[in-house]
Amino acid sequence: MKKLKKPDFSKTAARFRSRTFRVGGYSMAAAALVLAIAVAANMLVSALPASWTQHDITQNGYFSISDQTEQVLEGLDTDVTIYWVVRDGNEDSALGLLLEKYEGYSDHVKIQKKDPDLYPAFVEQYTDEVEDNSLIVESDRRSTYVSYYDIYEYDYSSYYYTGTYNVSFAGESSLTSAIYYVTGQELPVLYALTGHGESELSADFSTAVEKENITMETLNLLTEEDVPDDCDCLMILLPQSDLTAAELPVIREYLKNGGDLLLITDPQEESGSRPNLDALMADYGVSETEGILVEGSDSYYAFQTPYYLLPDLKSHTITSPLMSDGYYILMPIAHGLTIDEELPETLSVTSLLETSGHAFSKVAGYSLSTYEAEEGDIEGPFQLGVAITDTIDDGLESNLIWFSSGGLVDDSANEQVAGGNQDLFLNALDWLCGQTASISIHAKSLDFEYLTMDSGTASGLTLLFVGLIPVACLVTGAIITYRRRHK
Repeated sequence: MKKLKKPDFSKTAARFRSRTFRVGGYSMAAAALVLAIAVAANMLVSALPASWTQHDITQNGYFSISDQTEQVLEGLDTDVTIYWVVRDGNEDSALGLLLEKYEGYSDHVKIQKKDPDLYPAFVEQYTDEVEDNSLIVESDRRSTYVSYYDIYEYDYSSYYYTGTYNVSFAGESSLTSAIYYVTGQELPVLYALTGHGESELSADFSTAVEKENITMETLNLLTEEDVPDDCDCLMILLPQSDLTAAELPVIREYLKNGGDLLLITDPQEESGSRPNLDALMADYGVSETEGILVEGSDSYYAFQTPYYLLPDLKSHTITSPLMSDGYYILMPIAHGLTIDEELPETLSVTSLLETSGHAFSKVAGYSLSTYEAEEGDIEGPFQLGVAITDTIDDGLESNLIWFSSGGLVDDSANEQVAGGNQDLFLNALDWLCGQTASISIHAKSLDFEYLTMDSGTASGLTLLFVGLIPVACLVTGAIITYRRRHK
């Protein structure tokens, strides 16, 4: 009887260990490969522009840049450096994201942080007063300083009544304006006509014009023979008396040579008291309606006052940003504008603001005693703002804008429509001065609404999401597990 040999498991164990080693080696190699791919992918994504990797899902586009900013950045022909003046750890995250958007959108924009404690001499070259998160924007042409206090806007108009105030993020408008300023070849000049009792712009409106990179000067044609050659736009703001017979041909000559005009008027105290100014605008197919406008549709006026008009915005480069954002324009105490039915081929007149068809003009003017239409009153609709283009020659145009209410540049009226009036005024100036890429960018509100609910609803939702749904998930899992084990 043969002896049974003792089994030799050494070779089998060796083969098992070798196979286990190979499988483990493959797993480790696969894990290392996945890790390397993950690291490489993260490095690649971090190198991509912020505009590719960060998406804004906020309702008001808080972290997005507007079409106007994109036009400015696309049109850059020189490098711009934005120095972010901030101490380490004090960075404003919203401003940081905005700066990343700018840098990612254009190769001409570079961002550099400068700690004022580490680089005091550098900062002092540009400004004496420094706040964290201020910006210094510089090109090879010029530089400008953007204070942190200009990046956020505070509206205290309702504080007295509600104890609250509104905050808006104006980082994009401030930064785009600064870039436009430092890269522009020459800044446009706006001349305000004087000598006829004209009004001056308020401090808020004047500051806004400066931020649009428009230089303001005054012009008295009673002492000057001609409109200056560097005049990009002439403004006649609420004149209390008419142009003189000597001034009329001077302004006509200026416009015939491609000059631009912004005219803002109030209703006349007496009909026909501005014959020279009326004659000037008649050259361009627009005339003034006698009296004060009253709205017959309550959807077109505010504060239960039919002469506080809320006109329709009509489609134009000037009005498009306001229309898309849903802003109103408030035009209190206005007169109508009428466009001639037949215009010369060289003239193009476009409505900017229009009343409803139920509006009418009270010929009694400032002496009106009723808001009802009376015999002799003029039926609407009427224009409250028009944009005129006169094609003088190939490549030479003259542009004019006429608004028919001084309320357009009134601070209190502007506050009632959340800055809509000021934006329209600035957009008009930008269009006349050839700055269509810098048409006013509105600040973005930081206000938000709380979801308020009663206690019963809150308790019911708590029971649903904290109790019932988790229990249902556990029971479903237990049932599935039981069925699989007993198959």
